[in-house]
Amino acid sequence: MTIYQLKPAFQNLLRPLCRALAHRGITANQVTVTALLLSLATGATIWLSGGFRWALALLPAILLARMALNAVDGMLAREHAMQSSMGAILNELGDVLSDTALYLPLAIVPGLNPALMTLIVVLAVISEMTGVLAVSIGAQRRYDGPMGKSDRAFAFGLLALLLAAGISVGPWLHLVLGGILLLLLLTVVNRARCALMEVKA
Repeated sequence: MTIYQLKPAFQNLLRPLCRALAHRGITANQVTVTALLLSLATGATIWLSGGFRWALALLPAILLARMALNAVDGMLAREHAMQSSMGAILNELGDVLSDTALYLPLAIVPGLNPALMTLIVVLAVISEMTGVLAVSIGAQRRYDGPMGKSDRAFAFGLLALLLAAGISVGPWLHLVLGGILLLLLLTVVNRARCALMEVKA
């Protein structure tokens, strides 16, 4: 199970906005770049603030906005004849760079283990690479969970919200990060396994 399975319902909510953007001549690639720039700016803000609570409070809203932009760029590409090779590259690179920009600065937040956060970011990149590699062996691009992009956004958005609200840090935080790390490992294995099963079938 993964939050990604809710994407069709989320897209339906955003479809009027998507049509409005297409009518105004906004392209899918422009939306993709906007999502990346928003992520870079937010990550830089968290880093430069030293992980202060006011900066962490921005993260949940930015993650939701990024998810919306990611859904919109896909709909623009598919439903308004904007698909391109450049768009496919921008989409995959944008996701990985955005994840890195948003989550790696959390390593400096007091109470968050820098080593665990770094490993989480590395495994997040590997999980997305595994999903893309499925295409190279003849399978579909894999989005299997349990810790896909949407799941990571939910987990870290909630975590940032709790920390911004002043929840005391402690051993529970290391357990949460360790759990996310294990779920990412499972996601890598799951995506590889599902891709191989698809090709075999």
